Amino acid sequence: MKSLAREGESEEGATARGAASASASASAASAAPGTGPGLVVMDKTLRPATDSTRIPSTPNPIALHDRSITPRHQPPRPAPTVHLDHTESTAGRNPPDSTERRTAVPDTDETGERADKRSGPGGGILMGRPFGVPVYVSPSWFLVAALITWVFGDQLDRVLPDLGPARYLVSLFFAVAFYASVLVHELAHTVAALRFGLPVRRIQLQFFGGVSEIEKESETPGREFVLAFVGPLLSLLLAGAFYLGMELVDPATVPGVLLAGLMISNLLVAAFNLLPGLPLDGGRMLRAVIWAITGKPMAGTVAAAWVGRALAVTVLIGLPMITHTGILGTDGGAVESTGMNTVMDALLAAILAAIIWTGAGNSLRMARLREHLPELRARTLTRRAVPVENATPLSEALRRANAHGARAIVVVDGHGDPLSIVRETAIASVPEHRRPWVAVSTLAQELTDGMRVSAELSGEELLDHLRATPATEYLVLEPGGEIYGVLSTLDVEKAFVKAMARPQP
Repeated sequence: MKSLAREGESEEGATARGAASASASASAASAAPGTGPGLVVMDKTLRPATDSTRIPSTPNPIALHDRSITPRHQPPRPAPTVHLDHTESTAGRNPPDSTERRTAVPDTDETGERADKRSGPGGGILMGRPFGVPVYVSPSWFLVAALITWVFGDQLDRVLPDLGPARYLVSLFFAVAFYASVLVHELAHTVAALRFGLPVRRIQLQFFGGVSEIEKESETPGREFVLAFVGPLLSLLLAGAFYLGMELVDPATVPGVLLAGLMISNLLVAAFNLLPGLPLDGGRMLRAVIWAITGKPMAGTVAAAWVGRALAVTVLIGLPMITHTGILGTDGGAVESTGMNTVMDALLAAILAAIIWTGAGNSLRMARLREHLPELRARTLTRRAVPVENATPLSEALRRANAHGARAIVVVDGHGDPLSIVRETAIASVPEHRRPWVAVSTLAQELTDGMRVSAELSGEELLDHLRATPATEYLVLEPGGEIYGVLSTLDVEKAFVKAMARPQP
């Protein structure tokens, strides 16, 4: 759960994400504590969390576990099967809320990938930290570099036949130089984001381009436009620089061919990214313009996303037709090699169309999530908790929790100050007949500062806190320091899912 940002739109987001996340991330009220009388423990009254709508079919984990308090005169029953969802939530780690700006052909700027599904820093090779932002090269880059080396090497054989096998060494240099241009494009987005105070998690060079993981959305349409435009602008400037370099060398030499190739490739990158549809930079610019006119970021996202889907269909159908007819400078009459070329063109078009279509859809989804972010409030998602001392048997703690309608157990010291939280998964691992002999302290996770959450946190601020200190449960406190309850990342994730399942108005 920038979103899982961010949408994000914990869209576009992100979430770290996503949404930080996320995405989110990015992913609406979950099972929250019910109302009831104050819990008087050690002369301290703990105010229970307020009532809120329960998520359908969400069981009370504590009640399901509390089988050991059956009166002793009843005949013993076999231990029941405890049906609990122990899937570890990712909402507290990386919400789908980060804004990803992908650059290549195309420069995708989508925020739909959940942060936990993107490869982490360990999934690539760290190349450096320009401006303090780590740059990683994904293993998929080597596949594309090999493809570029093969294709460009064959072209060199026709232009400079005297090179022989050395042409593949020259084409490998071209592949590296091209991705260096992509890195410059990404650094333009990164510098602009840092200038606007938007944190950038990392840059990653990968299959078909690069990704700048910007964790938050721009606050104004003007900043959004600038943030999107600087990437294509740098690509155009690079193309101009390579053109000037061509004037200084013989075009029939290796430097002349390399400079020409880099000029054309940067022009194509800039032109493609300026197409007005999400997730391309041009789509971000269109979104910013509509946002500025209507005052509604969601209206801009919807319009730019549907234009992006239209572009995806156009690329899927039009790119093979254009290359086959030779409009881009290829020899359309050389039909001898049409079989392989047609397959390669169709495959390239399908990959690009899939990237654009998926990015546009993710942009819509994460934009909708960002609209629902204010509904994610720690106060309404918190489970009521019952405080017990270290030596309290688990069976007794469950009995007290059941009596008060609580769904969590907090271990406190002799003064009533919280020490740790009894983990839900640990409760499920203790057989029923062992619960009277197991102290709650042996099942508890010690509280750290990051595991203490204010009941006033909500929306992106809440997701940022959960992402900064990953855990499965958090102690929720009132502004005065009183225990309010326990927040489970599972409940946050369910709230994401419920928010995303709502029909778009």
